[in-house]
Amino acid sequence: MALIKSISGIRGTIGGHSGEGLTPLDVVKFSAAFGQWLLQRQPANRTVVIGRDGRLSGEMVSKLVAATLQGLGLNVIDLGLSTTPTVELAVPGENAAGGIILTASHNPIQWNALKLVNEQGEFITAEDGAEVLAIAEEESFQFVDVKKLGQYRSDDTWLRRHIDMILALPLVDREAIARKNFRIVVDAVNSTGGIAVPMLLEALGVERITKLHCEPTGNFAHNPEPLPENLRDIIKEMEKSDYDLGIVVDPDVDRLALISEDASPFGEEYTLVAVADYVLKNRPQNGKPGNTVSNLSSTVALRDVTQKAGGQHFASAVGEVNVVEMMKDKEAVIGGEGNGGVIYPELHYGRDALVGIALFLSHLAKFGKLASIMRRMYPSYYISKNKIELTPGIDVDAVLERIKTRYAKNPINTIDGVKIEFDKEWVHLRKSNTEPIIRIYSESDTQSTADYLANKIISDIKEVLAEKL
Repeated sequence: MALIKSISGIRGTIGGHSGEGLTPLDVVKFSAAFGQWLLQRQPANRTVVIGRDGRLSGEMVSKLVAATLQGLGLNVIDLGLSTTPTVELAVPGENAAGGIILTASHNPIQWNALKLVNEQGEFITAEDGAEVLAIAEEESFQFVDVKKLGQYRSDDTWLRRHIDMILALPLVDREAIARKNFRIVVDAVNSTGGIAVPMLLEALGVERITKLHCEPTGNFAHNPEPLPENLRDIIKEMEKSDYDLGIVVDPDVDRLALISEDASPFGEEYTLVAVADYVLKNRPQNGKPGNTVSNLSSTVALRDVTQKAGGQHFASAVGEVNVVEMMKDKEAVIGGEGNGGVIYPELHYGRDALVGIALFLSHLAKFGKLASIMRRMYPSYYISKNKIELTPGIDVDAVLERIKTRYAKNPINTIDGVKIEFDKEWVHLRKSNTEPIIRIYSESDTQSTADYLANKIISDIKEVLAEKL
């Protein structure tokens, strides 16, 4: 069992003992802490929006969260089966004080989580998260008497409103998409993307849609993280029929992976690259080129595309809240993360697979050629993604410091872990915010070199650990 408290929210496995997993007691405790924090910030605003993905524990967790918030005197608007970006849009749309999204994102079926957003519909900062955790630790909750209990109402209209807002974006060209008569297959891993993505495609004028794992039962048909090794079902479907594109989303629909017509993965890293290329080339010009932001673990292909368009690319610490903060500071017109997370501020500051789909299809329709040909337009880089499990007693910060010392002659970025620059390659080491691991990402212009760099660093880490024993 596991319970992880971080700036990403409260994430854990369902069941077990309180404090060791995401039990009903833990759900109530942290929901109450967040509700109390909202009341301290905005005593007059007593509205909170909640929504959930399709996982098996979602309904149970949702009922616990809603009842807890009502016990604090907060009024709950429950979107029910929804998506993370939909809840993010609904919070300011309902003039709510904040929101709770019940999803463990890409984590397997036994996990669930409370993702916390502020009144802007954006993930709370690390400082705000620390305040929420302090309230939870102290259990300093003030529940109301029976005559002041909060109200509850369900609202299933926000997904359609979300899609309408996407259709209204100037760079989303519904007519061009409809004219292409695309044939598309969707894999939504039996979560809420099975509702949202087909609804969006139909609104965009796509009539030939094949649904794969689109029943939101919560029984994930495969590992829900949209990595190449988990895309076998959709690739097999595309190999036996004639499709223009495959679309894969994670359970809460904030990450987007694409499959080209030849059944080859477009590349999760290249979702943002292609969409950014389209936005940079087609956005209304205001006298200055557009800037972009991605995190330190994302491909430098976005930098290449941005510079080609005359803009500047900036790299932030890993984590959506860090990307958003830098996007605002650098006035970026688009940004996101290399895990298929597209952030388009003209709609909202949050990863949104739905707006990513609409922009990509607009790009593909106007491009007029196959998706595989589009992919070959972009610089080819290869990322090797690895991890090392942590064990009790390991001082991870000391390990990273020793690695930094070993490579002191190379350019090093330490705003988030340790990123070591080589000639055309890089390696990024960091502690995960959501899992007990060290992530080791490396990139090069060949897969073999990227793998070699990652394995070299892994070997260095093992040597450091051996020295410390």
